[in-house]
Amino acid sequence: MPETKPGGYAGLKALFFNGTLKPSPQLSNTDGLIDLSRRIMEKQGVSTRLIRTVDHDIAPGVYPDMREHGWASDEWPDIYPAVQEADIVVLAGPIWLGDNSSQTKKLIERLYAHSGELNSKGQWAYYPKVGGCLITGNEDGIKHCAMNVLYSLQHIGFTIPPQADAGWIGAVGPGPSYLDEGSGGPESDFTNRNTTFMTWNLLHMARLLKDAGGIPAYGNLPAEWKAGTRFDFENPEYR
Repeated sequence: MPETKPGGYAGLKALFFNGTLKPSPQLSNTDGLIDLSRRIMEKQGVSTRLIRTVDHDIAPGVYPDMREHGWASDEWPDIYPAVQEADIVVLAGPIWLGDNSSQTKKLIERLYAHSGELNSKGQWAYYPKVGGCLITGNEDGIKHCAMNVLYSLQHIGFTIPPQADAGWIGAVGPGPSYLDEGSGGPESDFTNRNTTFMTWNLLHMARLLKDAGGIPAYGNLPAEWKAGTRFDFENPEYR
């Protein structure tokens, strides 16, 4: 027997980034998959927001404000507060040449720019945010793209729950995209199941972390390590 659906997700905030190469208002197949996840979240009272990165003048680079490093303009400093406010961050995008789009890669680099900052507990800035990803395309490569995104997110401090990725791809070679008539994408039980499971796992993990006050602030404090605290670490060479 399945457990009763838990409640209490109201108050959580989820941010979706779409790494499509198509500027608005062009149709994005990735938006179609994002909408599945957003609808589930919003039914639980979660506030969601979608940012299509290509619509914004985000400079490439690995610093918080690239205007300080030679670029004439950079909208990322205006976008980043939405990341700070979010409990859940989902990176979504298409597959091109078997890999994540340039927009998705640029976004990961800009998130990385803040990974050395600290939160109010003295941990890295992205503790205890939860991360996931959605991938679309018409060639193989979902798992490859998801590995890249999820590794990058956990490396900079996001918590990744079980099965935190989902995607849809058509047949190899030229063919219909996710939202095209007759593609079979919106009817794919495999994609719909994985997107649903991903969404609920993101919600569960975000709720658990928020209710627990985040990741315990022990064994992961950069300033304490620099000051000499070793959190039970022992170097066997000095025994």
